[in-house]
Amino acid sequence: MLAAIVRFSIRFRGVVVSLATLLLVYGLYDLSRAGLDIFPEFSPKLVIVQTESPGLSAEQVEILVTQPIENTLSGLIGLSYVRSESIQGLSIVTAIFDDHTDRYRNRQQVTEHLAEVTGSLPAGVGPPLS
Repeated sequence: MLAAIVRFSIRFRGVVVSLATLLLVYGLYDLSRAGLDIFPEFSPKLVIVQTESPGLSAEQVEILVTQPIENTLSGLIGLSYVRSESIQGLSIVTAIFDDHTDRYRNRQQVTEHLAEVTGSLPAGVGPPLS
C-alpha cells in the first residue's frame, strides 16, 4: 500500500505539488481569517473611581459620596454593573463594562459624568479620580 502511494507520487509529481500548494494557500487564507488573539484579555473592561473624603465615617461616605457617584454612572452605555466600597475617608466605585465596548470611550463617559456630580459632593471632599 505504501509502495503504491510512493509510486503514484513519483509518477504524478505535478498533481502532488499542485495539491500541496492548494492546501498551503487554503491554510494561509484560513489562518488570516481566524479570530485568534495572541494575548487574550482575561480581566473585564472596568473603570475605577476613587474619592477621598477625609473626616467622614464609612456610613457618611456611603450616603454622601458613593451613592451619588453610583447614581450618576448607572446610565452609561455598555455598563454591565457597578460595584462599590465605602470605608472611612475613601469611596471606591468600580464600573464594569461589556466586553465589546471601547476602553477609552468608557473612561471618557465616566469622566464626563463625574464632572456633573462633583458639584453636589459635600465640602472638603476631593474630586473623584478615575
